[in-house]
Amino acid sequence: MTEKEIQLLGFEKNTSFGGMESFYYYTYDIVNGLSFISCADDEVKEGNWYIEFFNTETPIRFYKFEEVQTLINLIEKRLI
Repeated sequence: MTEKEIQLLGFEKNTSFGGMESFYYYTYDIVNGLSFISCADDEVKEGNWYIEFFNTETPIRFYKFEEVQTLINLIEKRLI
């Protein structure tokens, strides 16, 4: 997945300033306690980003734009 695709999905860019270097990543909050997070820009390999559920014991990772788009749509349609 590209950075542009993450932006198209509506993810919010976050910048972290730690020590000598800064990095950025993206987040998407569905509801309180259910969020997605991208890898940081310094973890991207060959332009390929990925998305994970935030703060899970075992990482659940997605690499394809279409899969993340479908998942977000499914979850958001079922919000009560």
